[in-house]
Amino acid sequence: MADLSTFAITHKWPATQPDRLQLYSLPTPNGVKVSIALEELGLPYEPHLVRFDRNEQLSPEFLSLNPNNKIPAILDPDGPGGQPLALFESGAILLYLADKTGRLMPAAPAVRYEAIQWLMFQMGGVGPMFGQLGFFHKFAGKDFDDKRPRDRYVAESHRLLGVLDQRLNGRDWIMGADYSMADIAIWPWVNNLVGFYAAADLVGYADFAQVQRVVAAFLARPAVQRGLHIPARPA
Repeated sequence: MADLSTFAITHKWPATQPDRLQLYSLPTPNGVKVSIALEELGLPYEPHLVRFDRNEQLSPEFLSLNPNNKIPAILDPDGPGGQPLALFESGAILLYLADKTGRLMPAAPAVRYEAIQWLMFQMGGVGPMFGQLGFFHKFAGKDFDDKRPRDRYVAESHRLLGVLDQRLNGRDWIMGADYSMADIAIWPWVNNLVGFYAAADLVGYADFAQVQRVVAAFLARPAVQRGLHIPARPA
């Protein structure tokens, strides 16, 4: 069994099950990508809540694993070659878990790269744009008198939803019949946009029937229902 005590992050978040993959996260759109993937894959893991209300993401222990102070991050005691692997960035973690298990990503190289491009579409487009819209619609930015910044992200979010809607025409999931890491990356953000951010009317969500169909199918999956609430927030 790997000795995880050599990783400083375990000093703040001790591993009670050190033989399991350790997840350091918060149930945000980026965080639940990894918990959903782990639930879908059935991999044993131990979740640790990183409390932003206590600035735990800025602690030396967390920064020792992720110097970018963002969740999620993982520590896998059984990484490549049987050695522990520490990893941050949700997209990188999803690709790692797919490679580790041989699941949720196409095997054929050309189709695999097509799936990766949609995963990168979320990382570079959907996540940042929806997140900025949330700031200007729900959080401090909503108090700005100048609505041009908000409207810029509204327009871009509407455009991105249109790209997704077109892609899904005639497809069950982003890659067709097969559910993949691309779906696990994208749909938590769409769900957050229309749910937590309450921006459905703002972005014209009713215009995107294909997106609505697939989000409903995604949210109906038992692994998704579990993963959306891991790690559990404090009462």
